[in-house]
Amino acid sequence: MSSEMCHVCGLPSELCICEEVAKEQQRIIVKVNRRRYGKEVTVVDGFDAHEIYLHELSTYLKSKFACGGTVKGNTVELQGNHLSRMKNVLVAKGFSPDQIKD
Repeated sequence: MSSEMCHVCGLPSELCICEEVAKEQQRIIVKVNRRRYGKEVTVVDGFDAHEIYLHELSTYLKSKFACGGTVKGNTVELQGNHLSRMKNVLVAKGFSPDQIKD
């Protein structure tokens, strides 16, 4: 029974709740920027990359909104304007609605 242990909480990786606790402590800012040729980009900022796995979150958001996107630093950038639906999707993913600022 050799399962990996979490380096933060010391629990086995199957029982680790570090990411769920970290999700409720993030202060997330969602904004829309205008890029070259009038293209809009939704920028989701305020994540701590040490506590949240951003590439997994980016993949989830891209599939949910059916768009392209990338991770740059501690931000997730999605092609298009998704400001109206972003808060509901992040809350469904486990983030605190009080900590999300549109």
